[in-house]
Amino acid sequence: MKSSVQTVFLSTLRLMLAFCLLLVTASCSQEQKAKVQDAAADLLPGAAKKAGPQPRVDTVYVEKYMVTKPAFKGEIEWGKKFYKEREGRLGWFREHEVLPHAERMLSVLSKAGEEGLDPKDYKVVDFDKLFAQLKEAPDTTARNALEKEIDVALSATYFNWADDFYRGLVNPREVKSIDWKIKRNKIKLHKALMTILQERESTYPYYEFEPLHPEYDRLREALARYRAMQRSGGWATVPAVKRLRPGDTSAVVPALRRRLLGFRPDGTPNPALAAQPQAVPVSNKAGQTNTAGSRESRSYDAELVAAVKAFQEQNGLNPDGNLGPETLKLLNIPLQQRIDQIILNMERWRWIPKRFEPNYLLVNIPDYHMWVYENGKPALDMRVIVGKQLNATPVFSDKMEYVVLAPYWNVPFSIIDKELRNGLENDPAGYLERLDMEVVKGSGEKATRVDPTSIDWANLTEANWKYTLRKRPGPRNDLGDVKFLFPNSNDIYLHDTPHDELFSQAKRGFSHGCVRVERPLELAEYLLRNKPGWDMSKIQETVAGGKEQYVTLPEKLPVYLVYFTTWVDDAGNVHFREDIYGHDKSLAQEYFST
Repeated sequence: MKSSVQTVFLSTLRLMLAFCLLLVTASCSQEQKAKVQDAAADLLPGAAKKAGPQPRVDTVYVEKYMVTKPAFKGEIEWGKKFYKEREGRLGWFREHEVLPHAERMLSVLSKAGEEGLDPKDYKVVDFDKLFAQLKEAPDTTARNALEKEIDVALSATYFNWADDFYRGLVNPREVKSIDWKIKRNKIKLHKALMTILQERESTYPYYEFEPLHPEYDRLREALARYRAMQRSGGWATVPAVKRLRPGDTSAVVPALRRRLLGFRPDGTPNPALAAQPQAVPVSNKAGQTNTAGSRESRSYDAELVAAVKAFQEQNGLNPDGNLGPETLKLLNIPLQQRIDQIILNMERWRWIPKRFEPNYLLVNIPDYHMWVYENGKPALDMRVIVGKQLNATPVFSDKMEYVVLAPYWNVPFSIIDKELRNGLENDPAGYLERLDMEVVKGSGEKATRVDPTSIDWANLTEANWKYTLRKRPGPRNDLGDVKFLFPNSNDIYLHDTPHDELFSQAKRGFSHGCVRVERPLELAEYLLRNKPGWDMSKIQETVAGGKEQYVTLPEKLPVYLVYFTTWVDDAGNVHFREDIYGHDKSLAQEYFST
């Protein structure tokens, strides 16, 4: 009798102790919770423990498993970090039950095509088979072995997908032909997975398997719309026409109307337009082609003119409403090509850092435009001129440190060699005087002038060139009144220009690589707004003085020179720009061949 009472007492004590331990975990870290829960499981009666303590894995097991799958080899370090940080505890199981996060993840990965990724790339493991085996496991040993395998397989699958989704399918730093030197996206994927499993909090939407940038989200929505158009037969081809002006009547109008107004905003066919009778080309007795149908159906009316203007604006053209060769060419770009272009620019957003700084300056090279952001919102924007195709403006990021007023222009050796050499050989002193240039030794206030006739211009090479050829400050200076320096190995900066007429051009690739800004004094005033004594009158006074002066910014400003040929504006309009440097082409060769 005494023994029976002791047994009941001890069992009751173990139960009370186990539940007390579990209650304590409410204020513990996740790692502490797991240890307490394991201890509690050992104290619980056999029915409550289910299958004993949860198994654990070490980094040797993780590497041994992941190395057997080619798709997982590149993710081994993430796997080892994940399990090492949790001291081998499984991530996807609690009390021997698979977390619902696993089903959610596998569902997300099955829809990877919506991200421009291939779902097949993430179906490395047959989880249906593994889960069936787990359900039928004959004993604890077999079950524990399967739990370990499934857990590591789920983690490896997540890393395989997340590496592509958050960091990019293509690593631009490993492909020489891809020009992208923006600072790296430093996502720690093992931390992201811990967020997924609700073991840590994050300001990033990892737990929703969502992207980091709203710009990516908009492109993803555009991709869905364009694919919907493709499923509905795609857009109409507009026949060739010399030029179509508002009010004209033409046989190409019905096709133009179907091309621009044939789909609703969600990408589905426009039923109102589909209900209208389509004009049919017929030949008359003279062999000329006309279009049967009402005159109104062939009239280039106000509604269609407005649609053409919107199309021109969204494609970087002058929105004059005239249908000319260039507009016609862009209208007839194949739908699949536009879909691919959207996907490539989604990929570039995966390369962008997790978030921009609160304040930064951004230039989108193919759009010929610049923005300054303050507290994450546009504070200033203007048109820019970028490098011509042979002098492409590089894609990189840095930090602006100086505004230089009344600057000298230090002429690059490449320009001396290719553009100035003949004049310098024939009449160095006179030629430089006509160009308002001088040769100096040294730099800054310590620079001293050098007699240009003392230089052997005919045999000059970059290796033996030891001076600086510079243009004096003033109205003829190629840098204009001000330049903006973010010291970098590319020797690229923003600056003014005396050729303001070039900003009226739709395509503005005219420079040798640097970025010319439309309203430089306004930009200088904004950047120096928190610098005591440097208002617009002081800036203009310094420029008028004609003496170069460096002004240090109160705080360094991050600068991003980026390359996006597709984006979606706040109103949901998809914009496309020409691949002026061929970067889309280079990226496509890598992206669509992986």
